[in-house]
Amino acid sequence: MRDSELIVIDGSFGEGGGQILRSSLSLSMVTGRPFRIDNIRAGRDKPGLLRQHLTAVRAAAEVCGAAVEGDAIGSGGLRFSPGPIRGGEYAFSIGTAGSTTLVLQTVLPALLWAPSASRVVIEGGTHNPHAPTVEFLGRAFLPILRGMGAAVELTLDRHGFYPAGGGRITAMIEPAPVLRPLELSTRGEIVSREAVATVAAVPGEIAKRELRVVAEMLGWGAEAVRISQLEPGRGPGNLLTITLASEHVTEVFTSFGVRGVSAEAVARGAAEQVREYLRSGAPVWEHLADQLILPLALAGGGRFVTGPLSAHARTNIAVTEKFLDIRTRVLDSSGGNQCVVVGP
Repeated sequence: MRDSELIVIDGSFGEGGGQILRSSLSLSMVTGRPFRIDNIRAGRDKPGLLRQHLTAVRAAAEVCGAAVEGDAIGSGGLRFSPGPIRGGEYAFSIGTAGSTTLVLQTVLPALLWAPSASRVVIEGGTHNPHAPTVEFLGRAFLPILRGMGAAVELTLDRHGFYPAGGGRITAMIEPAPVLRPLELSTRGEIVSREAVATVAAVPGEIAKRELRVVAEMLGWGAEAVRISQLEPGRGPGNLLTITLASEHVTEVFTSFGVRGVSAEAVARGAAEQVREYLRSGAPVWEHLADQLILPLALAGGGRFVTGPLSAHARTNIAVTEKFLDIRTRVLDSSGGNQCVVVGP
């Protein structure tokens, strides 16, 4: 393989983390284009491949029979040459509390292009502070993907909190080789709202305190808040999940309990995210915007209105333009929002 045949990615670009690697793997599998990435996770305290990233690389390689060089813990460089995408039964274990949802998101685009259906089981962390939760994927991201023509179902088989891990998710994926472009300019009227405080091997009083703050800050009644008490063996863990469903989009906001941080502070963090989202009038908020770049690029176009774009989103834009003959423009919209326009 000659260097001139490779797409070359600088892993220190933009947010400088694992997102560049995961997006490159996804796009390489779908397009069939090999790539080399240097300076993997150069922007992180522990650069190079960690267990979670290595699992994503090896999962991608298994899905498309790729030839890989540099797939080792701590590796700062990787070559990936994809083969044909294959559907079927897959099982991946991270071996730590690394994010199962990020591994799934790496292989999901490719499996939509597979010639047959797939079942993917991933073991590891299901609720990590720096990754999308299962609830976020299931309630916010996957419904939009289904609206674009994909058929994906996600099941949380077992919770796995950081740092213990031990969780499991299962995804059922039907082929959808053609995705429809998406236009999401307004959120519509709010149709439902819910705040759930989940605790495992953590006192239930913490959940009550979190929900009390959410109800006060958002003006919600008792019917909109509830406690989810898991078996002690699934913990220790505590997260607060706020789901806001509107006519055209559902957004999910999450805040994690951390040792030394009060329940009230955890709740204020999540509730303030919701307040900011509601004030903006935008249908799409920060983390969902990050996730929509690749599907829209693979669909060949679309647009959505969001708040200020994160470094993750801008990094995804740059990576998609490396692999696809497509351009993404970020335009100013009303109220300080931005309109992301993806097109040829």
